[in-house]
Amino acid sequence: MRPTAARRGAPFRPRPRPQRPRPDRLKSACANQSPVDVLEPTAVDGRGRRARSRSTRERTRRWRVSEVTLVAVAGTTATAAIDGISAAGADPELRTHTPSADLEIVADGSPAPDSPVPVSPSGCPTPAVVTRAVRERVGFSFTAIDAGLAVPTGAPVRGVGASPGGDVRDREPVPDAAAVFETARNLAPEIAAGEGGPGATGELLVAETVPGGTTTALGVLTALGERPVVSSSLAANPLERKRAVVEEGLAASGLAAGDAAGDPLDAVRLMGDPVLAAAAGLVVGSLEAEVDVTLAGGTQLAAVAALARHAGVDRRLPLATTTFVADDPTADVAALAADLDLSLTATDPAFGSSDHPAMAAYARGEAKEGVGMGGALALADRAGVPAAEVRDRVAAITDRLLAEREAADATGGGSR
Repeated sequence: MRPTAARRGAPFRPRPRPQRPRPDRLKSACANQSPVDVLEPTAVDGRGRRARSRSTRERTRRWRVSEVTLVAVAGTTATAAIDGISAAGADPELRTHTPSADLEIVADGSPAPDSPVPVSPSGCPTPAVVTRAVRERVGFSFTAIDAGLAVPTGAPVRGVGASPGGDVRDREPVPDAAAVFETARNLAPEIAAGEGGPGATGELLVAETVPGGTTTALGVLTALGERPVVSSSLAANPLERKRAVVEEGLAASGLAAGDAAGDPLDAVRLMGDPVLAAAAGLVVGSLEAEVDVTLAGGTQLAAVAALARHAGVDRRLPLATTTFVADDPTADVAALAADLDLSLTATDPAFGSSDHPAMAAYARGEAKEGVGMGGALALADRAGVPAAEVRDRVAAITDRLLAEREAADATGGGSR
């Protein structure tokens, strides 16, 4: 008998994950290293309450910022073109450019001359601006992964053989999910080694940029039998719209909720996007290489954690997001993190205290997360950077990018 979705209004009970033996090589990473004493961000407990987190020794090992690499996995999915589910770009056509420009902003500080500055339909700038602001202040390393970009990027990228994802309502939106997962898994130790050789990177922050990705994440969570909740780049989360889209996808793929439990690659192949496949491969491969991993994002990275769990990973993982996600009752990220045994940290950049239009948009609930924003803010807090300095840098970068684009448009050299 096929399992059915949880009855609406009833308490959610995740479908039990199959018990799999943990591979011998999946050990507790860097067990002989000493954690670094750091400032600790505001945490969210399993009941959704804010509290100061305990000693880092009780939670997870923390590395110096110089030993941290942010890995942004970027790609596209035709799901983003579905009306009313994404604000990661001013319109559906520009949405396909967003991940490529995001990588350019984090890597170089500006999008390429022929790339648009990613903004929502209301003008809220991409979270890549926030991640770049922190990078300029604390100097963490950055690696970009092409996991199905529809538009070439000017940023240096590592490829995993992914094509752009199809519509989640198609029968098989990610036919190459298994190959993408394995390529990313094998690439993880090389990324962790970086230019300094083995041991140069103590911690990888795995992030994503893929418009429409919360809907595909919802598809994967549903297929796996996990709690079917996600956040949104829109101020008002169109969760019911996303659930209706996912139901169409399940029907097209011949699945019911929970049918892919214990088979994470099928969950991505039938209900996900290539970014989820690559990010999950990176997480598994990093743990196999005994490299610490932080999931730098919100509910999409929680879906990555769910894939890792169903692949047999049982180590507790940190999830670093923003208070914009944690405060969204429709996302219920605290409960999702508890289901998946994730230590959840939500950092508040206090954007509501700024009168800058970009930060006011975030304070209204737009964008919320993406491109490693939550992980970057946690790094800034770890490095002792005051939130006011981050806000000043965000304002300066936003104003510069918009001024540069306005000047380019005035001279006929604007974006594609």
